[in-house]
Amino acid sequence: MKRIYLSLGSNLGDRQSALQTAVDKLHAPDLVVTKISSIWETAPVGFKEQSNFFNVAIEAQTSLLPMQLLHRVKAIERDMGRKKTVRNGPRLIDVDILLYGSFVVDTLQLQIPHPRMQERRFVLEPLAEIATDVRHPVTRQPLRELLAAAPHQLVRRTALRLDLSGSGPEQRP
Repeated sequence: MKRIYLSLGSNLGDRQSALQTAVDKLHAPDLVVTKISSIWETAPVGFKEQSNFFNVAIEAQTSLLPMQLLHRVKAIERDMGRKKTVRNGPRLIDVDILLYGSFVVDTLQLQIPHPRMQERRFVLEPLAEIATDVRHPVTRQPLRELLAAAPHQLVRRTALRLDLSGSGPEQRP
């Protein structure tokens, strides 16, 4: 089993429920979610004329190979009704593979580590919350260093949490 990290985001409809549904769909015998960050509310990047996102990072253990994992997350996006419209535009769900152990994958279909993660505070804040000991597999920089160097962006941790067991969302006091 490999330790992986994924980034999930939503800015359409019930954002928290969309994230929870995606987490629930990820759970399978060959992929076990082990940690979920707080829900972070973040301003859109790129296409600015849209609602704020809810973002989380998850840690999981998987026996899936990287391309199998890519097919799984894309199937979840499709099953949940994701439609690609405007680049960086609104979406019900977005699931990105950030890290797959210390592996580096560079194909036309898949790049791991995610090629823009170090530019995205909305990815790094939730990831750093649950993966304090992780280093970028190419630069070997700790996540905290990547976060300190990331461009400024509105990112706010909420009191909202997703449920790890799949029984529904919860709220922390």
